Amino acid sequence: MGIFNNQDYILLHDESIVVDAHCDTLTAMLEQQRHLGEFSGKGHLDLPRLRTGGIKVQFFAAFIAPKFKQFALHRALELIDLYYREIEANNKDIVHIESLAGIYDALTSGKIAALLSVEGGEALECRLDVLRMLYHLGVRSLTLTWNKRNELGDGVLEGNTGGGLTSFGLAVVKELNRLGILVDVSHLSEKGFWDVLKYSKQPVMASHSNCQAICAHPRNLNDQQIKALAEEGGVMGITYVPDFLGGKAASVNEVLDHIDHAVSIGGMNCVGLGSDFDGMVQTPSGLEDCSKISVITRGLIERGYHHSAVKKILGDNFLRIIKQVLK
Repeated sequence: MGIFNNQDYILLHDESIVVDAHCDTLTAMLEQQRHLGEFSGKGHLDLPRLRTGGIKVQFFAAFIAPKFKQFALHRALELIDLYYREIEANNKDIVHIESLAGIYDALTSGKIAALLSVEGGEALECRLDVLRMLYHLGVRSLTLTWNKRNELGDGVLEGNTGGGLTSFGLAVVKELNRLGILVDVSHLSEKGFWDVLKYSKQPVMASHSNCQAICAHPRNLNDQQIKALAEEGGVMGITYVPDFLGGKAASVNEVLDHIDHAVSIGGMNCVGLGSDFDGMVQTPSGLEDCSKISVITRGLIERGYHHSAVKKILGDNFLRIIKQVLK
């Protein structure tokens, strides 16, 4: 391929539909008294920085931290309310969407497309009717567990005792498929991962997970998982959390290394981006916040990726499963 100059990668980045499959900005805004529309010296993500970074589609997670487990649904609703208040306050720049058509409508009008997810099946309180209610509130992705056990199954930090999905967890996967909500296996135990792939009738995503072969952290996926996820049409979002990249000295190069490895195992169609911005304290060098995302585009070009492959990784792969799953 030819030699690219700075203008080439900037143009490619600008014409790509960049999708970030996970951030914890709702929690950060609530706890730090930030607002989405205002540039902040705190954290990693707000509308001005999303614009600078060229991110066109952003998933916002209503994260159920362990300390809120006893009133998980209340916490989810608190964060969902904040999400809609912030979207409404900035409706000239960002819009809530629930389908691929909604994304294209947002882009046509020059707005950022926002999707709402819930991170932690505790929010369901063991009730499928709550799941249906969350669907009607606009939730279009559910991370089944966080790191520990809940009513749906075990998280990755249950260690060798970690089991798969419970009977309720299996019922949730079935209902997610029926409703048209993305099943997110990040944080889920390996046994739970295999249960999801066995029983889900739709492709699933790992919104923010990396490669164990490079960084042997339990939060990351092993090669067998990556290969199987890809074979079922799923997508993994490479995350920028230094602990999942390889250590505190991580940089954008380690992000690119994880992308390279995932592509080598699962192919070009299974890899996307899932930053986890505002869900980490330290960020990789060169990726201090969401305004810097174009360095990934530049790095992919420098490593020899074709334009079409770069676009897939930046967002087209996630757009594909959004089209397939969301109704």
